[in-house]
Amino acid sequence: MARIVMQPSGKAVECKSGDTVLAALEKAGYALPNNCRAGACGECKVKVRSGQFDQGMVLDMALTQEERRNGYGLMCMAKPISDELVIEWGTEDARPKLFPPRENVLFVVVEKRPVAARVVELRLRPVGQPIRYWPGQYVTLGDPRNGVPARAYSIANAPRVDGEIVLQVARAEGGVTSTWVHDSLNVGDAVKLCGAYGTFIGDPSVDTPVLCLAAGTGLAPILSLAEAALRRGYRRPVILMYSARTRDDVYGLGMMAWWRTKHRNFDYKITLTRETAEGYLNGRIDTLLPGLFTDLSKHTVFAAGSPEFVESCVGAAKALGARKELIHTEGFFAQQQPVG
Repeated sequence: MARIVMQPSGKAVECKSGDTVLAALEKAGYALPNNCRAGACGECKVKVRSGQFDQGMVLDMALTQEERRNGYGLMCMAKPISDELVIEWGTEDARPKLFPPRENVLFVVVEKRPVAARVVELRLRPVGQPIRYWPGQYVTLGDPRNGVPARAYSIANAPRVDGEIVLQVARAEGGVTSTWVHDSLNVGDAVKLCGAYGTFIGDPSVDTPVLCLAAGTGLAPILSLAEAALRRGYRRPVILMYSARTRDDVYGLGMMAWWRTKHRNFDYKITLTRETAEGYLNGRIDTLLPGLFTDLSKHTVFAAGSPEFVESCVGAAKALGARKELIHTEGFFAQQQPVG
């Protein structure tokens, strides 16, 4: 058992043998930013003041050699090898924010259906205690004992009393886990989820117009965030922009249309990048934003999709005045390594 000390707060958590620093912090409820849990995105990079740790396998683009020499590490893969590790993270009054994640929670697939050309939707219901999560977080799903590595998938629904979790899984070329989900996982099968993880969550205290930008299955966490906000009676305008290649790649249309009919403050726009069709915009979201908005300085912005999509959207939003502290991002890394 090692001890992780956060500075400047001086608060400490215990880290079990084999756990990463990120896992230890999350089990104690601390929301260290992270997106991939596989040493690929760099979101969990912090400086280690003292102590020794095994960094594990991470990508150079996420942690450069110079950063390593200067004491930085990626906490999603780092495991303490000294009794104490002191890291620079948090504020003087750092407090736990997230629900501690759980491992190997048993669920049953109660529904599986195709929702787009490359996407199936799973409805998973817990057998025992549900996983507690914030809208926008993700879980991991796989079957490591049978050679199916656990992968991260965003939860697509707001928390429910029965604990049901909805996942939308795109078939990835050469992807073992997504192929298993599409071709082998069936209704009635039992699976184990771990989580919830991630910090792509809304701040309930925020009272600004909201602009949500999504591409592909980046729509999943956006749907969860939007559902939760509308359910709790959020009154400020919420606009969801969704980018898909073709009409066959569009999903979630019925729910978005229902929200627009039911909630006057909600609207959505769908843009296609590889075809034109009546009723749809055409082109990339980052190129469309300047024609749709003149000032985003008072908006909270959420962007989810590929890292390239997120980067381009953030750049376009900032050019329209969006403030850094009101921008939240979730990049999906195709090259991420298996989890666990």
